[in-house]
Amino acid sequence: MIKINKGKRFQQAVDAVEEFLRKAKGKDQASSHNSTEEKNRRNSSEERGKQSAGEEKRKAGLSEGKLKKATGEGKKRVSSVSSDRGSKSPLKRAQDQSPRKRGRPPKDEKDLTIPESSTVKKVMTGTVAGFKWPPSVGEPVKDSDPHFHHFLLSQTEKPAVCYQAITKKLKVCEEETGSTSIQAADSTAVNGSITPTDKKIGFLGLGLMGSGIVSNLLKMGHTVTVWNRTAEKCDLFIQEGARLGRTPAEVVSTCDITFACVSDPKAAKDLVLGPSGVLQGIRPGKCYVDMSTVDADTVTELAQVIVSRGGRFLEAPVSGNQQLSNDGMLVILAAGDRGLYEDCSSCFQAMGKTSFFLGEVGNAAKMMLIVNMVQGSFMATIAEGLTLAQVTGQSQQTLLDILNQGQLASIFLDQKCQNILQGNFKPDFYLKYIQKDLRLAIALGDSVNHPTPMAAAANEVYKRAKALDQSDNDMSAVYRAYIH
Repeated sequence: MIKINKGKRFQQAVDAVEEFLRKAKGKDQASSHNSTEEKNRRNSSEERGKQSAGEEKRKAGLSEGKLKKATGEGKKRVSSVSSDRGSKSPLKRAQDQSPRKRGRPPKDEKDLTIPESSTVKKVMTGTVAGFKWPPSVGEPVKDSDPHFHHFLLSQTEKPAVCYQAITKKLKVCEEETGSTSIQAADSTAVNGSITPTDKKIGFLGLGLMGSGIVSNLLKMGHTVTVWNRTAEKCDLFIQEGARLGRTPAEVVSTCDITFACVSDPKAAKDLVLGPSGVLQGIRPGKCYVDMSTVDADTVTELAQVIVSRGGRFLEAPVSGNQQLSNDGMLVILAAGDRGLYEDCSSCFQAMGKTSFFLGEVGNAAKMMLIVNMVQGSFMATIAEGLTLAQVTGQSQQTLLDILNQGQLASIFLDQKCQNILQGNFKPDFYLKYIQKDLRLAIALGDSVNHPTPMAAAANEVYKRAKALDQSDNDMSAVYRAYIH
């Protein structure tokens, strides 16, 4: 665990632990020294007793001899225990030295705790609580599926505004499973000590997701040049320290790695292949990362044209919503150039809590569509259940309370139901985009002759919601398709 590569709070935690171990070692050495002196005094007393006894001991009977032999064995055992105490490892000594008030009966070993400084306590109850140590340097990452490598981003810290989101996620996981989820706690969202890459970063597209991503890149110290089709959206980020690019081609030509996050396959193609597009700025060594949720055919086509110009390509669609984007809690699904994936490490840490590398180009697009297909179908089912409760005379709030106490309990379920009950459909994930993802997922199933009847049914409900002018509302507005 090379501390220099870790976050500031992680380093403080390690320093605090090491300081505790040093103190524990000192106490143990003092205890061992006192034990040695006591043993020497006993030996000296025994020697004087032997000299004064003289002939009487030599004339003692067999029973007395046996008694002294037993006494001698008992002393040896005491000495052995004292010796064992002096030879324990530092970690074991630290466990044995855990604080207990005098006079209290010893607790079971599993209840022993090491005292924590305020810094250690804050870190251990925050991000580190659910952190799974990555393999040591040089140790290969074990994965049963060579095409599906889960890259767990390094543990670091972010602005305190995101801490409550993590705490809430951890609380939900603990209530449901009794333990902290690695996925939930492995966030870089409570993170202020990311070492930003020295590469120049470009970002194209400042929509609901892109805005939060760029904001976190800037907060973590990255040098970012931005472009958006509607130039006014760039103003806020210019004030935060971003640079302005006049065209996508200019951004790509002046930056080392350029990210893009746009709405659909057509927008993704136009951005790359259109006038003053990304392709015109690509030169050998330039890197392009497409974070849009599109189909595998589109992303494969874009990868081919980028690589044909000597560029490097990575697809990295994100799972989440506007709030998670703002909090730096997105889940990133990446595929393509593995080296570029590694080069994007500090950027992914700034914008997300976890990233997955899924192999060749197209895999991330397919996985993202499947994830959103499940999410969209679930949202339609929630809306259907709430309307059925209403028409049968049942309380919608009571239904939500029951769901929140059962196995389906989740932040997503609670937030979307609250949207419906309050009639608040301010977009956190546009309805028109979840319908687009359902349509693409159904097409993916068709391409491999796999039935998707649930997704197809949900898609029809979203299409009706769009016909009711709900496209630019949150996906939870699908509820209105059932009440009109």
